[in-house]
Amino acid sequence: MSTNSYRHDAVVVGAGHNGLVTAAYLARAGMRVLVLERRHKVGGALTTDELMPGVKVPAVAHTVGRLRRSVARDLRLGEHGLRLLRPSVRAFAPRPDGRSVTLWADQARTAADLRAWSPADADAYPAFDRKVRALGSFLAYLGAATPPDLKSPSLADALSGLKLGRALRGLGGAGHTREALRVLPMAVADLVGEVFETDGLKGALATRGVQYAAMGPWSAGSAMAFLADSAGNDGGGAGQTVFVTGGPGALAEALAGAARSFGAEIRCGTEVAHITVSEDRVTGVVLRSGEELVAPVVVSGVDPKRTLLQMIDPVDLGPSLVWRTQNIRTPGVVSKVNLVLDGLPTFTAAGHEGTERLRGRILVAPGIDYLERAFDASKYGRFSEEPYLEVTIPTLMDPTLAPEGTHVMSVLVQWTPYRLREAEWEAERDTLGDLVVKTLEAYAPGLTDRVVARRVLTPVDLERDFGLTNGNPMHGEPGLDQFFAWRPLLGYARYRLVFDGLYLCGSGAHPGGGVTGAPGANAARAILADRRRRSVEQSGRAVASG
Repeated sequence: MSTNSYRHDAVVVGAGHNGLVTAAYLARAGMRVLVLERRHKVGGALTTDELMPGVKVPAVAHTVGRLRRSVARDLRLGEHGLRLLRPSVRAFAPRPDGRSVTLWADQARTAADLRAWSPADADAYPAFDRKVRALGSFLAYLGAATPPDLKSPSLADALSGLKLGRALRGLGGAGHTREALRVLPMAVADLVGEVFETDGLKGALATRGVQYAAMGPWSAGSAMAFLADSAGNDGGGAGQTVFVTGGPGALAEALAGAARSFGAEIRCGTEVAHITVSEDRVTGVVLRSGEELVAPVVVSGVDPKRTLLQMIDPVDLGPSLVWRTQNIRTPGVVSKVNLVLDGLPTFTAAGHEGTERLRGRILVAPGIDYLERAFDASKYGRFSEEPYLEVTIPTLMDPTLAPEGTHVMSVLVQWTPYRLREAEWEAERDTLGDLVVKTLEAYAPGLTDRVVARRVLTPVDLERDFGLTNGNPMHGEPGLDQFFAWRPLLGYARYRLVFDGLYLCGSGAHPGGGVTGAPGANAARAILADRRRRSVEQSGRAVASG
């Protein structure tokens, strides 16, 4: 069958944000694209759900500050209804003693607040912020690049390596190059500890190095995760906090609108059972209903383990690749608790600027030791009685999410292991929800009495409801051994996955997880490059035969 005889040029499996980004770019380039989504709506973990009549909550992800600017620009997301909300505060970290650390979008305001804690920390913060921005810019450059083929490098790979070297030197001389190489493998606790002395500040900063990961603040490589969180945005030391009007699902809807405007077709409630392969080339997909769709290109937006181990015949994959894929680390350690409140909670440490300080991320992370103890519990199949929480109250920025006077509280609970050693999540779900409310009550007295509705999603729920292997939202641990040319597997980091015509565009591909759209955009670039190459080869053969 010739390429032109296919009904679709590409089938995208999964309508998560990266799948939609890839579909939009391919359709914009003139390809006939079909997106297939198992759930009843687009977005995957980036959706907005109704927890009770008239009240909308972020299903899993609650901020979108890392979205690549080029994606929003190229796909004209503003024309499809995307409205971003940027509070003046990035993070507010209350402490049990009634004091707090606040990280503002304004660097000078952050430094001024820190002076009450430590004049030395206040003086050191601007330089730290500049350093994070510089190193983050290099990781942004790295994230936009296609990893080289380290097993069989080509001239193009060598040229890419030279460009990366120039970008590294562009940080500001040999000293900055050495600093980048020194910092990336570090523990985030060391990164912040060598600059600051206030434990509350160190804890608030270090959270960005461990979010969604089975790493603690003293884990090697957590500094790289921290810096990657500042790649491609103006987060700097404080990190980025951005909401979407209508909830995170509005971003997914804008991406879907962009894809459709370029001609892509999206089918929800349609589950892909198998990806078909013939003679080391993909031929299409088989749906759960039994329908078979043929296409020369299949792009998977689901995680690499689910793609290769559940959608590909193991005979086609072979024992070696089955074994290597099984060893991709996908430890699920995050749960989500959504609360509906009948009024705005009062955080003791927020003081007279309470409402403004609560508009960003609220961090229950009093210090490095607190975080490390919470992480320790997960290593032994438990969740800590003193958990690390990242909380947002999105109704403070977007009152359209709930009726007047009602507020939504979105809570990410870190280090809740997918496999509990002495219990099952079905029995522990409410226990975790009670623990979250109890923990927040210590910082916001009276919160418990304000809760009128609650939903708890454990890692097991995230796997079942969103197709995330082991409940891992990142599609793979963001460790040094699963980064760049090693993500998802050495030899398959260039978005081309095992078989000719099969591509990976989700968070399991470089540069990894988070609401960036980067893996989706990078994968589309690789697919279009291959399409152009095949077109040139076909033209050459036609000339030769003529």
